[in-house]
Amino acid sequence: MTERVQVNMHEAKSRFFQLAERAWQGDTVVIIKDGKPYLDLVPHVDTARARKPGRLKGQIRISADLDKTPEEIIVGFEGSL
Repeated sequence: MTERVQVNMHEAKSRFFQLAERAWQGDTVVIIKDGKPYLDLVPHVDTARARKPGRLKGQIRISADLDKTPEEIIVGFEGSL
């Protein structure tokens, strides 16, 4: 079960490594400044690279009869009409 931890700025500076480990383990660590929530300490999560359209251009071939579905497959999905 995750725990919510609130610490003031001075305490956060003194216990940074302990707080970072708690955040990594799943606890919610909130750093308070002037009595109000100021920062959330969260673990880093890699984000997916942005998609670059066209990077495989010329490397993929599509069959000329791609849009011609055999009758037995159509019947299998739709039944006999």
